[in-house]
Amino acid sequence: MAKKGSAEERDLVHKLWDRHFAAMRAPASGGATKKPLPDVIAGNGKIYLAIEVKTTTKDKIYIDAPQIDALVEFSNIFGATPYLGAKFKHTKWLFLSPEMIQRTKNGNYKVEKAYSLEKALEIDEICGFDRQVKF
Repeated sequence: MAKKGSAEERDLVHKLWDRHFAAMRAPASGGATKKPLPDVIAGNGKIYLAIEVKTTTKDKIYIDAPQIDALVEFSNIFGATPYLGAKFKHTKWLFLSPEMIQRTKNGNYKVEKAYSLEKALEIDEICGFDRQVKF
């Protein structure tokens, strides 16, 4: 999954740049360091994002609790808003804040495709753009 995951991370970084955010993949994410680093960090001077990226061809993603804890810890120190960026097969990017992510019985996390499609934010929403026209 490393190759596919890194390609998806690059895709997300490009989408953030397209929205006038400086964005980068954190080079030491994924356990290469003891520090709590997310996969992608981005900011535009007003909004700062820390994103843990998960991609899958299945309908569920399971995440170990320490990954979400590290995301929240980094975000608190950095002043960023933490998100899990989920990319299911044939979906756009979907973003869930840690409190939106469902817990499993063993205390870890689970993200289901149907739940994400209904509840998650889209990239323009986390970037501060409201694309929905209000009448």
